[in-house]
Amino acid sequence: MNLCELCEDQAKKSLNGKPHEYLVKIGTCRIFTGKKPRGFEEQDYQCVACKAKFTQSSNKNDLPWTLWHG
Repeated sequence: MNLCELCEDQAKKSLNGKPHEYLVKIGTCRIFTGKKPRGFEEQDYQCVACKAKFTQSSNKNDLPWTLWHG
């Protein structure tokens, strides 16, 4: 898979990093609840330019932006 430059940068973003302009949401946001403050959310995105897929997670134990390999 050839990643566009924006997706290469996206994979390095921090927790507060916003999705780049060509990433669109796919599916619905998954909300994981638990004892406060342990709840977190995950959202999937796909790039319309290079078709790369990412998952954004607010879980402090996960990477903020995970690139799918498939």
